[in-house]
Amino acid sequence: MKIVFMGTPSFAVPCLNALLQTDHTVVGVFTQPDRPKGRGKKPQASPVKERAEEAGIPVYQPERIRVDGIEQFRALQPDLCVTAAFGQIISQEMLDIPIHGCINVHASLLPEHRGASPVAHAIMAGDRKTGVTTMKMDAGIDTGPILLQSETEIRDSETCEELTERLSNIGAELLITTLKKLEEGTLKEIQQDESRMTYDPMLTKNLSEIDFHLSAARICGLINGLNPWPCASVPIHGGRLKLMRAAVTEGTGTPGSILTADHRQGLKIACGNGAVRIIELQAPGGKILRAEDYLRGHNLEKELL
Repeated sequence: MKIVFMGTPSFAVPCLNALLQTDHTVVGVFTQPDRPKGRGKKPQASPVKERAEEAGIPVYQPERIRVDGIEQFRALQPDLCVTAAFGQIISQEMLDIPIHGCINVHASLLPEHRGASPVAHAIMAGDRKTGVTTMKMDAGIDTGPILLQSETEIRDSETCEELTERLSNIGAELLITTLKKLEEGTLKEIQQDESRMTYDPMLTKNLSEIDFHLSAARICGLINGLNPWPCASVPIHGGRLKLMRAAVTEGTGTPGSILTADHRQGLKIACGNGAVRIIELQAPGGKILRAEDYLRGHNLEKELL
């Protein structure tokens, strides 16, 4: 089959790599336009664009694919379109172009966690399991029929960055299985149960502020789920101290008060119910460190505002 692939972040790269190892032909890749990043704000190509160019595949970067990308897409005459974290909504007109329609690789067990940030929200919600779904796309946002699903447990203190990487590889394997069943004619469509639907909006910087009146479990979910962006944090002299990884621990006290803060016992903070142990943190302008290592040279009780 002639396949057009659409994706942008690193999550989508394993899916593209998997397609390149099949007998199918990836005739084009659509990805988001280069965006300014870093301190210099220089335009930076997406991970998918970089991989596509390495493989010699034509790359298309329409600002609005439904407006200025449709004729490029049509000209490629794809038999199938595969998307993975592309970042734009595809119109029904485009979905109707490929003979076999469009298949999306979504990082959740649909219909739970539809939307732009399913991995972070699964951790933030305290879910014990998640997975990847391949689905037949329709004009809605992650509303199309389910094709296949693969489930995995969310590990203790696993961050969004770590879980996203695991799910990206699970998704690539599931995509290939989906394509094989499509070719065999054994692929079945299962309508989503709307009564179980949840929707996750994009992450925003205002999520960084942690309310320690919440339960320890909820706060751990926020800290681990917001890593690597926008990162949970607390005010400190010179900026904000980012809390990068945490676990629930025993302890009681006024919510937000420090229970222990030394290189032997580590950093423990009281919550509305229980306490959290900060495993990793990052000071302004510094590197990510284990809390015990940071506390060898810092007195947090004096640094925190």
